Amino acid sequence: MDINMLNKKAVEVRIGIIEAIHNAGSGHPGGSLSSADITTALYFDIMNIDPKNPGMKGRDKCIFSKGHAGPAQLAAMALRGYFPIGEFTGTLRRIDSRFQGHPNIKIPGIEMSTGSLGQGFSAAGGMAMANKLDNDPGKIFAVLGDGELQEGLVWEAAMSAAHYKLDNLIAIVDHNGLQIDGRNDDVMTVNPIGEKFESFGWNYTVIDGHDMIAIHDALTMAKESKGKPMCIVAETIKGKGVSFMENQAGWHGKAPDDEQYARAMAELNAAKAALK
Repeated sequence: MDINMLNKKAVEVRIGIIEAIHNAGSGHPGGSLSSADITTALYFDIMNIDPKNPGMKGRDKCIFSKGHAGPAQLAAMALRGYFPIGEFTGTLRRIDSRFQGHPNIKIPGIEMSTGSLGQGFSAAGGMAMANKLDNDPGKIFAVLGDGELQEGLVWEAAMSAAHYKLDNLIAIVDHNGLQIDGRNDDVMTVNPIGEKFESFGWNYTVIDGHDMIAIHDALTMAKESKGKPMCIVAETIKGKGVSFMENQAGWHGKAPDDEQYARAMAELNAAKAALK
């Protein structure tokens, strides 16, 4: 594990997110930026994957149940070598592009088309159960948004995973406290997240979702967990890495204009340069 490399890759993921969404003129930067560190750790540190053989047997799988944050996953995958970064940043959301606004299963390495909140988590549970039946060692990582926890489908999937002892399923909740309509606590509180998963029969831990060492340690522990599925509650900042987007619900689903793009890129390039 090279922490400096991972932190630098996370900045590059954020650069890819901003560039792609700006070029598209639409998208969801806030939740993509908040989940960038988690996504970087998964693709560059934790998961057993091979970009040259995305369908290999025994691979780990990442399901972005919060599909609107797909740009984080796509940026990380591009930098990891699944497809050219320029194709992603230059064609996201275009009518003739394979890169839709949400993850698209037609892209090599994307395991599930997502966007309808809660559905991706349920599919991840199904994949985990299939791996158990097939004696497949691959782990299933499901990235959820905190507002997504307001969906009843999430808790049906959580109950099922605990019942079937799917200890190969790891849920990561990107808890940035904001959703499209404002603060979670104002719309419909989702707290206490960890304790709710525990009451459904899960193990859980709470971490700083921007601390790469904490992310690594939690994901490593989760991969070794036995008997129960594991939930990692990652405390994050919506819009992380771009100062004027941070903790602003308005950046949930809005593309930066040219001036905002220039400001964001200047900040991110400076952050990258500061990492030796």
